[in-house]
Amino acid sequence: MPGEGVSPGEGREAAEAVEAVFREERGLLLASLVRRFGDLDLAEEVTSEAIEAALRHWPAEGVPARPGAWLLTTARRRAVDRLRRDQAYAARLAVLAADAERAEPAPGPDVSGSGQGFGSGSGFGSDELPDERLQLFFTCAHPALAAEDRTALTLRCLAGLTTPEVARAFLVPTATMAQRIVRAKKKIREARIPFRVPGPDELPGRLPGVLQVVYSVFTEGYAASSGPRLQRLDLAEEAIRLARILRRLLPAERESAGLLALLLLVHARRDARTGPEGEPVLLEDQDRGRWDRPMIEEGRALVVRALTGGPAGPYGVQAAIAALHDEATDVAATDWPQIVALYDVLRTLTPSPVVEVNRAVAVAMRDGPGAGLALLDALAGEPRLRAYPPYAVARGDLLGRLGRDGEAAAAYREALELTGTEPERAALRRKLGE
Repeated sequence: MPGEGVSPGEGREAAEAVEAVFREERGLLLASLVRRFGDLDLAEEVTSEAIEAALRHWPAEGVPARPGAWLLTTARRRAVDRLRRDQAYAARLAVLAADAERAEPAPGPDVSGSGQGFGSGSGFGSDELPDERLQLFFTCAHPALAAEDRTALTLRCLAGLTTPEVARAFLVPTATMAQRIVRAKKKIREARIPFRVPGPDELPGRLPGVLQVVYSVFTEGYAASSGPRLQRLDLAEEAIRLARILRRLLPAERESAGLLALLLLVHARRDARTGPEGEPVLLEDQDRGRWDRPMIEEGRALVVRALTGGPAGPYGVQAAIAALHDEATDVAATDWPQIVALYDVLRTLTPSPVVEVNRAVAVAMRDGPGAGLALLDALAGEPRLRAYPPYAVARGDLLGRLGRDGEAAAAYREALELTGTEPERAALRRKLGE
């Protein structure tokens, strides 16, 4: 409650300051508390209590000069009080802390590549709160957890989404998502998964899983699996924020640059991807003047970093493809031969039917619809494409361009049965009507 003499406007400003600090620093605060006390549940509870305390005190006393440090101190005190009241809980956490200390790798090269540890750039101050979000990333994305649990836990802990928000992202009931998050935390606790960055020998094998979690969050934001909207901009922007954190914490890892580049180059088209009624707008019909040019330039610079210094990784290659799209003045001016060549590289790095579908579309743009359709038809027996709407849509488009309207309509009807978002369904119904 605002104290005596504090105006409603000042109270609102204090509340907004709390929200801004919470949004920016929550993952950092949570990571430090997990590192110190070894328990995600305890860290989340005392983080929430610290925020509640700030909402009570800051309107009356003013926002402290170092709000992040204030929250950290408050949360630590709450955690210590909790452990003093519950000796059994404290004993269990002591065992976890001992396990974590034993699992800590010997000092070696700084995996961040910065030589500065993980504390630079934090609003808390590196001497008070090292930036331990990287450890939390690897904990949430540990291979011992189920894939959907990794993404859910990352959204909950690092993106700061509430459990109902995570449930909406996965299109499941809140109770189901709550159980999933509890299950993931329990697995971390019972398996004694260490809260640490993998050593240099482990990092190459573990980093792709961390990057995949962030990419999965973005994918759901870019093209929602169902619902009233084509895009979930909130999820896409959270994924970009997480990718930026990874990029800052692992500046020497080129694939972290590649992932961030890919997300930026794709997200730069967000405003042109939908029409006035939320309907999808194809790439060839988009107003490229509405694309976010500063975001494109940032992404292009990161592509150079991702492709320099050794063999390219899959995110760097995908980012290069996105950059070629963003650099072209229109679809006809796009460097389709180069895009096909990049897909040839990508299919060797991460072979998948989805890559083959995208390559077939690029071949169609380079060599004509018949060539692309032949490649798509060769994938007809691939079981993973039976529930993949873009495959049916691509076939419908190429069949239509070849004048095979009946077959095109059948392909669009197949896509309509698979498509989840209402804007995409409406667009497919319009195509069928044509």
